Amino acid sequence: MRVLVVLVTLACFASAQHQALIDYLERRLQTIEDRISLWHEQTARYASELRELKQQMVSQLESLDKEKEFLRVTLDGVGTRVDRVERELDYLETQNGAQPCVDVDDKLIEQQVMLVKEKQKAKYSKLSDCSDMISSIKAMKILKRVGGPKGMWTKDTGRGSGKVYIFNGTDEDTIHEFASVQDFARSQGMSLAKNLKLPSAWKGTGHVVFNNYAYYINQVEEMMVVKYDMKNSSVTDSAVFPVQDHLPVYGLTPETVMDLAVDEEGLWAIYATRQNERYISMAKMDANTLDIEQMWDSNCPRENAEAAFIICGTLYVVYNTKQPGRSQIQCVFDVNDMVTNEEASLVYFPKRYGAHSSLKYNPQEQLLYAWDDGYQILYKLVMKKKLEI
Repeated sequence: MRVLVVLVTLACFASAQHQALIDYLERRLQTIEDRISLWHEQTARYASELRELKQQMVSQLESLDKEKEFLRVTLDGVGTRVDRVERELDYLETQNGAQPCVDVDDKLIEQQVMLVKEKQKAKYSKLSDCSDMISSIKAMKILKRVGGPKGMWTKDTGRGSGKVYIFNGTDEDTIHEFASVQDFARSQGMSLAKNLKLPSAWKGTGHVVFNNYAYYINQVEEMMVVKYDMKNSSVTDSAVFPVQDHLPVYGLTPETVMDLAVDEEGLWAIYATRQNERYISMAKMDANTLDIEQMWDSNCPRENAEAAFIICGTLYVVYNTKQPGRSQIQCVFDVNDMVTNEEASLVYFPKRYGAHSSLKYNPQEQLLYAWDDGYQILYKLVMKKKLEI
């Protein structure tokens, strides 16, 4: 009987444990089911949010594609307009030439003017031992007639070059280059010339060619000296001449607003200003940098003057006389005070056709290259020492 009771007790106890286990497992499964349900809800929400984000991104991409297409069309239109503007600029440059770029500052010009005025007071230091002056004109040779009534012709005034250059007219941009004086003399017009087109037009007849560089005057708003490399066909330098209120240098050649010259000392500028309007002034320039080294006001009048040139630092001004076709050196100015008007103003030019529009001295040959009413003339000079009387 006791055994039966024990067995019954054990069976009850086992049944209670089994039920507890079942209850525990049911609670765990319920918890897991709750978590799985929560995960499903969160996953569904995340999926919905991702779908919304995808739709937003697709919409934005479509908008960006439209903007991209609009920008592409706009850029194509801009590119077309830029191409058209470039073609128009190229055309304008071929018609007018590009102006050398110089940033002009009024205060800088005033400073330069004050500097050259101070230099004007100093004694000039010669660069060579040249002491020649004109005694007479030995001969005149009329080479040919080509071009208009006013112009300039010259040989390269540096050493070792025999080329001849023709600047026809007073407002042009094409230089005619000949290999020699002989080629120029036998050429039919400009047929044997090589044409060199400048980036801007020259003004007047006051140009020079020195050591394979053309120095010419360009005037738009300011008076500019332009240095042009003949070999490389490019502007090497340009400078505003630091003088205000320019006037034509010569009374009979109003187109020449400044006259450049080369002698044994180098590069010079002959000019006139309203501050000293009755007389001609001159300045020594550095041919490399175009800087002004020193300036002088001469006692030579502008009135009735045709042209001028410089030899060994002496300015010779040529005037038209009352006799048709006759000119005379009537005024000289020496920067070292070694020559007076009485010594050098008795030189007459042989009778010619009209009036000189330019006179260019070549220190290597002691010749004057003259342009007279379209005729190209050579003058052979006879020299004497400045100290001889």
